[in-house]
Order: sequence, then structure tokens, then C-alpha cells
Amino acid sequence: MDEVELNRGLAGVLVAETKLSFIDGEEGELIIGGFPLAELAANATYEESVFLLLNDRLPTAAELDEFRADLAARRDIGDEVRAVLRRAATERKPPMDALRMGVAAATLGTDDQSNETAARRVVAVLPTLVATYWRYRAGDEPVAPRADLGHAANYHYMLNGEEPTDAEVRGLETYLNTVIDHGLNASTFTARVVVSTESDVVSAATAAVGTLKGPLHGGAPGPVLDMLREVADGDDPRAYVQAKLDAGERLMGFGHRVYRVRDPRAAVLSAAAKSFYEDSGDTEFFDTVQTFEDVAVELLAEHKPGRRLETNVEFYTAALLHGVGIPKDLFTTTFAVARVGGWIAHCLEQLADNRIIRPRSQYVGEKGRTWVPVEER
Repeated sequence: MDEVELNRGLAGVLVAETKLSFIDGEEGELIIGGFPLAELAANATYEESVFLLLNDRLPTAAELDEFRADLAARRDIGDEVRAVLRRAATERKPPMDALRMGVAAATLGTDDQSNETAARRVVAVLPTLVATYWRYRAGDEPVAPRADLGHAANYHYMLNGEEPTDAEVRGLETYLNTVIDHGLNASTFTARVVVSTESDVVSAATAAVGTLKGPLHGGAPGPVLDMLREVADGDDPRAYVQAKLDAGERLMGFGHRVYRVRDPRAAVLSAAAKSFYEDSGDTEFFDTVQTFEDVAVELLAEHKPGRRLETNVEFYTAALLHGVGIPKDLFTTTFAVARVGGWIAHCLEQLADNRIIRPRSQYVGEKGRTWVPVEER
């Protein structure tokens, strides 16, 4: 057999063509459905972003109304799914485990058959699954979804039981748009692998949730918030960062596998967080966040010259989601609520011109072993 190059983690290996997102890690550029991220994230509703990924264009006003209504009609979950989420909450299962269980059961009680309708169902139902589990975990009854609220506003409402402010909705919506898609990241690649076998979209989304659960993919914003709170409560940012670096600890929220400059998503979320905190009148915490970023980037450059460890998306995710009222324990599930739009769009794109994804591995084990009966070993 011919020798082939080993690319651990499939780094740099092209396996698909896509119209969904483009990343330039050297220049810090991210394009979603043809739009610069900053333009789309700050202006679109989440429904518009999902429609864009599914149809390669923005909807007309009539199409948007129809799409919103269709998603809203698919938000409810049945008693069987609620029972699973109640059990998960009673056993204090992690939120991502509860979401995985809920997604796997998402089509119970529905007549969804095609991948297109199942895709809409999965997008619509994820916020309901997360909010229902969280209400049960807090000892409260779930809040039923409201069809008159948009996707982001309804998610916030189901979590908290109160209609969110315009500033909270805009902040949350900007976040959902910002992280809706990001190339062939681990969870998106997993979803494409699953449907490439001609499996279904719900199975692909379930597998993607399992992938996102891993701390190397979706788990960093929570620790970032802990770090920011610690500094906001009185620690000197410079001393804090220096102590972390001297101890050889990783500074959460900085550095990225793809970007060699500041993550463009960090720039978008920074602007959104600044706007939110100024509107809310709570600028003290955000001032701490900005000071911490400046100090961290400076000291990282001194401590690890040449590494180009700039601010990544998790840093300002923590600041923004905390501000708009998303509990820290739900940061990763909220990431899933956003990224599911990208997952299902990639699934349908894969199926439109499908070939099973089947990479090779390189065997490094022994050969020529001789079988020995168990009584002689």
C-alpha cells in the first residue's frame, strides 16, 4: 500500500465544499452565507440567519413570517419528553446530557418524516428542551413557548418566565447569529459524518450535541466567567494573569485553533456586550472585562512570544450571556441552541451531493501473531 501523509485530527484536510461559512484564520475573517459576520450578526434575527443557511439567500418579508410561524409551531414537546427531562433534572444530570436525551426523543409525537421537516423541528425544539430541563432543575414548572415571540425572545422567556427586554433580546440574538456556523468544527463534522451514511438529521444533531459536550469544543465560557467574576470581586487583573502564567496554567478565553489574530466573533460580541452594559447602566463589570483583555493580551505576548494568543469567542461569550441573563451552567447548551442552525444546514448540504465520509487510519500495531489457546496463556 502506498505511503500517505498522516494528518492527526484531519488538520488541513479538505473533505467538503460548502456555501455556509468561510474562515480566514490569518486575517481574522469570518463570512456566514456570503455576509461578513459583523453585518449579519448585528442586524439579523436568528430565524433570518437559519433561513439564509438553508436557502443561500435572505427571506422576503412574507417568507420570514412563514418561516417564523413554522418554527414556532414546532416548539412544543410531549409529556414523554418532559418526563425524560424531569428525570434528568431530578438526578442532576449535566445540562448537555439532558439536551442529548431530549434531542434524541425530539420527534416523539410528531409526524416529521423528511430531513427538511425534521431539521426545522430540531432547530425549533432545542430552546424548549433546555428551558424545560432548567426549570425542572430549579424546582419550577416549565413555561410553555409563546408563538408571538421570536426564537431568541422565546428562549429567554421560557428560561425566566418573564418577557425579556429589547436589550436582552438583541444581545442574545447577536450571540446566536455569531456562533451559528463556523466551518467544519468538531460537532458540525460529526453531523455531516452521520448523515453521510444516509442516517437522519435528528440522529446527526444528537451526535453533534455529544461532540459539543467535550470541554475542548464548547465548555470554555463558564470558566471564563468564573475568572472574570474573581477579578471583578477585587483581584488585580495584572496580578491575576501573571500568577496564572507563572503557574503554567491555561488562560481561558485566549488562543484559538484556527485564528492567529483576534477572533472576529470576539469583536462582534465585544461590541454587543458594550452596547448591552451601557444600556443597562452596569458598565463597571464590562470595564473590568475590557481591562482584563488588554492586560491578558499584553502579558501573553510577553510570556509566550510568537504564539499570537489573542482573544477568542469564549471570552466575550461569557460577558454577554451573563449580562443578558443566561445562567452559567447553560452556556454550552445555549451554544447548541445557536449552532444547531449550522448543523442542520450542513446536514442538508451534505445530503444534496452525498458521499459517505470514510477516512483512513494508519496501522501501527504488531503483525504475525500466533493464536495461543486460553489454557496455555
